[in-house]
Amino acid sequence: MKKKLLYLVIFIIILQFIPYGKDHTKYKTVAEPEWYNTQTRELFFKACGDCHSFQTEWPWYSNIAPISWLIYNHVQEGREHFNVSNWGYQKKNKGEDAAEEIEQGDMPIAPYLFLHSEANLSDKYKNILIDGLKKTFAESEE
Repeated sequence: MKKKLLYLVIFIIILQFIPYGKDHTKYKTVAEPEWYNTQTRELFFKACGDCHSFQTEWPWYSNIAPISWLIYNHVQEGREHFNVSNWGYQKKNKGEDAAEEIEQGDMPIAPYLFLHSEANLSDKYKNILIDGLKKTFAESEE
């Protein structure tokens, strides 16, 4: 049993030398949408900004493999599909889908909510965010 535990510890230590998932470069915001109001922007960054902007706050555990791989992959995928820090320069940005994803309960994803209780908005604030996103992106896409 001790031997297996030792092998596991050695394996986890070796994983730390794999560089994937540790690029936490702070990119500059290129452009943001014209937010409906400041509350919409604040709620968006509270619930969605870590994965859908360049303003990601990387938690300490995002440096520990293999967790770092999962987190990095989620952030990269989130930015690829929808990134408010690269607004107008990224073809996949479809603002009209943002409110719908929240409305249907598809976003934020459950693992993120488990680790980030501040992103778990009350129904009141979730509805304010949804309404604000609909208005923001209806205006920016006309």
